[in-house]
Amino acid sequence: MTTAKKIVVDCFENLFVRKDFAAAGANVHPDFVTHSPGFPSGRDAFVEAMRNSPMTGADVSVKRVIADEDHVVVHLHVVSPGEKLGTAVVDIVRVEDGLIVEHWDVKQPVPPGAAMF
Repeated sequence: MTTAKKIVVDCFENLFVRKDFAAAGANVHPDFVTHSPGFPSGRDAFVEAMRNSPMTGADVSVKRVIADEDHVVVHLHVVSPGEKLGTAVVDIVRVEDGLIVEHWDVKQPVPPGAAMF
């Protein structure tokens, strides 16, 4: 596993599986920038927003992780309480000097009958 991939996987597992927000924040640069509407940039603000987001109560599973040098793509399946099919999420993360510095994402409801995962 590449270093960038390991950094991102550790962060995502801490955020979504272990719910260990302090450990997740250790992988994020203080001047982190997210391009995700509704989420603030900056490590502390972003980690706090994630702590208070509906994703903390969801079942989140990492389906695949693809790394290309300093960029890592994570494909997630997110199922919130009461949902049957959930949402497919693709996060694109850039790592620099051992920390996550930038983030983009796209989301799509899982359609009935889809074999997305």
